[in-house]
Amino acid sequence: MAIVDLVMPKMGESIMEATILKWHKQVGDAIKMDETMLEIATDKVDSEVPSTAAGTITAILFNVNDVVPVGTVIAQINTDAAGASVAAPVAAAAPTPAPQPAPIVAAPVVTTQNTASVASISNADGARFYSPLVLNIAATEHISMAELEQIPGTGNEGRVTKKDILQYVANRSATPVATPAPTPAPAVTAAPAASATVSTTSTSTPSGNVEIIEMDRMRKLIADHMVRSKATSPHVTSFTEADVTNIVKWRDANKAKFEKQYGEKITFTPIFIEAIANCIRKYPMINVSVDGNNIIVKKDINIGMATALPSGNLIVPVIRNADTKNLIGLSKDVNGLANAARNNKLKADDTQGGTFTMTNVGTFGSLMGTPIINQPQVAILAVGSIKKRPMVLETPSGDVIAIRHMMYLSLSYDHRVVDGSLGASFLTAVANELEAFDINRSI
Repeated sequence: MAIVDLVMPKMGESIMEATILKWHKQVGDAIKMDETMLEIATDKVDSEVPSTAAGTITAILFNVNDVVPVGTVIAQINTDAAGASVAAPVAAAAPTPAPQPAPIVAAPVVTTQNTASVASISNADGARFYSPLVLNIAATEHISMAELEQIPGTGNEGRVTKKDILQYVANRSATPVATPAPTPAPAVTAAPAASATVSTTSTSTPSGNVEIIEMDRMRKLIADHMVRSKATSPHVTSFTEADVTNIVKWRDANKAKFEKQYGEKITFTPIFIEAIANCIRKYPMINVSVDGNNIIVKKDINIGMATALPSGNLIVPVIRNADTKNLIGLSKDVNGLANAARNNKLKADDTQGGTFTMTNVGTFGSLMGTPIINQPQVAILAVGSIKKRPMVLETPSGDVIAIRHMMYLSLSYDHRVVDGSLGASFLTAVANELEAFDINRSI
């Protein structure tokens, strides 16, 4: 009997573990190569895991909601056709490894593991690597980096696992006198307070004619991410408007030809992203992040585009090296990522590495918006709906009133590192770039 191990796949450079959301197959079921075996969730995105072999499932080693490290065996498949008859006894023997993750299931912080990407404790401060989940638990439990580094790790290369830190928290609660001196506590910044803000919103008892709807996993992630962003960055928002008449007329004249020639629909989004990327080149200090007292200048221009999902939630897939792509390449990326997001086909890497974000609030009819920064970035630009308005135009023969296609733009930025002059200058540059669009541009 040939047994093949199905392992938790590696979904990105910074992804060290994932939560099992749903098993599509059970012990004894037949499965084909590349058929979906289960659904998993990281702090970035939900994904489907296909089978790496065809055969009969003989063992499932983890339960729904278990948090499993990358590379861990999660199921076993018998690739021998004759093995189907012995599937039951093998399945009965296989659960022996299951007690290892069992204590993890009962941990009360499992529901918050998906918010770990914005934990305020930085891996750069210590010698060991800490997963986003471990950092999030440390922030929630007010464990400083100095204290975290004293916790013995049982994971690979001495890494602190979720089980290790939960055991430490349990022991610390049982014997508070053994807790290290509180002096390192300020190393944990606003993250604990932000987490508390999210968790305390449900403490009141509703009354009257109400319906209680529990947040789904992604909505919890978004809620925590937004609260942490506001707690981390002092937000300032600047506004401007742009005459995008040339863009509207060019797209109307070329969209049918563009789709026929390249097999892609041309929307406004790649045009906006192209303008943003060009302006980031001129203002590189808008493409940074903050690490303590250091400013990290990002040399790559990776622009995230906020995308609405059928569920009503938002996700931000990333167009990498946007400044190196022409309008055709940007259109392919925009359409491909948007379709993948709507069909739950995004990979974890598709949402990582963003250095700047654009959100189109005009899609929903809004004239303008004040978006919240997508941490650890320092700025996010919102474009509103395009409306026809009478505008005063200067001509050689004098001022005239004409009907133009106008659009508001807003830029929210982190006032710790982006001053008003930089924020306003960058926003104005984007508006000027859009207004200067060549109506005779070839496709």
